[in-house]
Amino acid sequence: MATLALALAATLAVAACGSSKTSTTSSPGASASSSSAQSSGGGSATLNGAGSTLAAPIYQQWGSSLKSQGLTVNYNPVGSGAGIAGLQSATIDFAGSDPPMKPSEEKAAKGPVFHFPIAFGAITVSYNLSGVKAGLKLDGKTIADIFLGKVKTWNDPEITALNPGVKLPSSSITVVHRSDASGTTQGFATFLSDTDPAWTSAVGKPNKTLKWPTGTGAPKNAGVAAAIKQTPGAIGYVEQAYALQNGFTYAAVKNSAGTYVLPSLQATSAAAVGIKVPPDLRITTINSPNPQAYPIVSQTFLLVYQDMCKAGRSSQAAAGVKKFITYGLGAGQQVEQQLDYASLPPTLLSKEQAQLSQLTCNGSPIS
Repeated sequence: MATLALALAATLAVAACGSSKTSTTSSPGASASSSSAQSSGGGSATLNGAGSTLAAPIYQQWGSSLKSQGLTVNYNPVGSGAGIAGLQSATIDFAGSDPPMKPSEEKAAKGPVFHFPIAFGAITVSYNLSGVKAGLKLDGKTIADIFLGKVKTWNDPEITALNPGVKLPSSSITVVHRSDASGTTQGFATFLSDTDPAWTSAVGKPNKTLKWPTGTGAPKNAGVAAAIKQTPGAIGYVEQAYALQNGFTYAAVKNSAGTYVLPSLQATSAAAVGIKVPPDLRITTINSPNPQAYPIVSQTFLLVYQDMCKAGRSSQAAAGVKKFITYGLGAGQQVEQQLDYASLPPTLLSKEQAQLSQLTCNGSPIS
């Protein structure tokens, strides 16, 4: 299964990029000198980023849109964990991560790190089940029991009790999960921990990597999507944009208000309503209190050093990153909606604009 997923992951990753065909990728260990490449014109630079696969279509499309303005953006969707590692070593200009950095992770960095929430994406519980349409009802406990290996067949009483009148097959369930360090995994596990204490007792606290009691691992959102698509009876968690591109059927999940909600764009946007916004902008949208919200919605952050030059990046790269984020908080928000992500509410955008003005290069504001 893992071999099959690896073979198909690259194909799906290309499809996930939408129209961003001009964007290329580089490893998170790209040399610092590669970011100093500068073409003519103010704000021109080559930027290297890496991390979140959930956010990859966004960053790649933004990069494609900004190519004519002198920015070349190379984003490598290697997972949130690898992205944070690249930022810690300052071998990339920015990182994508769905969960915020832990204190221990920031301690290993080369200076203070700013978190810019970029978008919200639903984490779907997608399944490949012939004859069963999208909208199969699942609650947190049942999903946890499936991924713990307690619920082994599709017509298990725990599933049928939630779906009266739905004809479910007796076939076995094949669990597919991420094999890499993933923010999508941490978001999914956070929801299960919030709704079923047995999950945390069995698997541990939510993290980017977990000791899975059952199932087959595949790398990145694209790898999980490939495995689900090729395996009848499979179930896995995958970001909504990848699920839509592959024509997946996915569950309606019970939210904190007791309502079963499908992961629509409207329900994803609703997850940002009513959440607390701390001064450092490290928000969370998992299990939103909003009754209209889909409950498994992950925020995704763009991580960057407050002073990129002191961390070892070039002044050109620092100016280029600010230009990239400025676009993302403006016209880039419409791009997100076209890619099936929920954009940011105005109150959060205004706070991010204020934080953007605090980016520096060797202590001086970036023009």
